[in-house]
Amino acid sequence: MISEIKRRALHRSKILQGQLKGLEKMIEKEDYCMDIITQSLAIQKSLASLNKLIVENHIKTHVVHNLSSADEKIQADAITELLGLYELTHVRGK
Repeated sequence: MISEIKRRALHRSKILQGQLKGLEKMIEKEDYCMDIITQSLAIQKSLASLNKLIVENHIKTHVVHNLSSADEKIQADAITELLGLYELTHVRGK
């Protein structure tokens, strides 16, 4: 991993751990449902932020390397991988 991205991803991961522990406590205390949902949505945004960092690292390292390969299969595999990720992030059937 690129060291700066790794540092930021680990920091985001630690924030997520705290957010999840906070959510668990809120559920145990039976806090107001809207407050629990708000915390849950904040966690989802934090996860999205972490995912963005990991994708950035992957593109800057593996994808660049694979797309510049002379081997067409390696290039095709990199494109298939990115298309699969795109598909995972978009709701189908709309």
